[in-house]
Amino acid sequence: MNQIWRKGFALLLSTILSCFLVIGIQNYTRAQQTPVTLETSLLTLEQVGDNIYALISDTDYPPANENIAICNAGIVIGDDGVLVIDPFHNQALGNLLLSEVVKLTNLPVKYVLNTHYHFDHTGGNKAIKAQEIPIIGRGTIREDMLAKNQESDPTPTVPNLVINNDSNIWLGERVVELEEVAGHSGGTDVIAYIPDAQVLFAGDILFNQKFPYIADGNILAWEATLDHLKAKYPDATIIPGHGEIGDRFSLDSLKGYLYELELMARKWQELGLSEAEAIASAEKIPEAYQDYRFQGLYQKNLKTAYQQITLKSAPKS
Repeated sequence: MNQIWRKGFALLLSTILSCFLVIGIQNYTRAQQTPVTLETSLLTLEQVGDNIYALISDTDYPPANENIAICNAGIVIGDDGVLVIDPFHNQALGNLLLSEVVKLTNLPVKYVLNTHYHFDHTGGNKAIKAQEIPIIGRGTIREDMLAKNQESDPTPTVPNLVINNDSNIWLGERVVELEEVAGHSGGTDVIAYIPDAQVLFAGDILFNQKFPYIADGNILAWEATLDHLKAKYPDATIIPGHGEIGDRFSLDSLKGYLYELELMARKWQELGLSEAEAIASAEKIPEAYQDYRFQGLYQKNLKTAYQQITLKSAPKS
């Protein structure tokens, strides 16, 4: 009797597990077949100038699934071709970006620009490579992608055109000015300005109403870059790497946040605080930044400020 019961129980358990396996496979298949669209990726296509578009991400970090875009992207249409900026973090989203170009123009994509090496802006390079479109980056971007993106992008597709100076891209009669800048990603930051429309794609030099990722950058150099951009492009419409479309006041806001970090870090040095004491003294997010997204970066930024400024500041006389 016990043997019969055991056999019956084993058969029941096997049936239940089989059902779960079938349901799991069906759900996985449906997930794989779910089309990646602007809506599912939490992206909005916005026209920011004559034949210039930005795809603006509306998500926090980390996103709910792998096909939600983390950063913003750009499309610049000229007379004889298109420049695409930052094709997101995976191939599906890169293909989505290219499909949006097709809806806007029948001109070919001539170039794709990576504004820096971080995976959320470069993972979509796989879609670009598949269409044999040249990818532009700056400085040590190839080396940094191969060495530092492994956890998030184990097989990165690196740019095949690398600039080491300010450069211009011509799309027929439309020029896009590429400028090397400093502060965010260790020598790979580049911005793109379209002078005839006064539109600036700033990459991650600008986080708008989101806490910036600064662990890979230099706070003081970043502050100087923001001052430079405000002076050079006072009337530009600015597309940040993360956040809503901005302007020079958005540059001011980020500069103000970084400067507060700098002042705190110098104060910690004067007080002789340890890193743990310094972070504990400022662990609550200030009211001015309560509605910022990427709040998981707040305490990490305190630690970076301590390491970059407190430990290196000369004592005040």
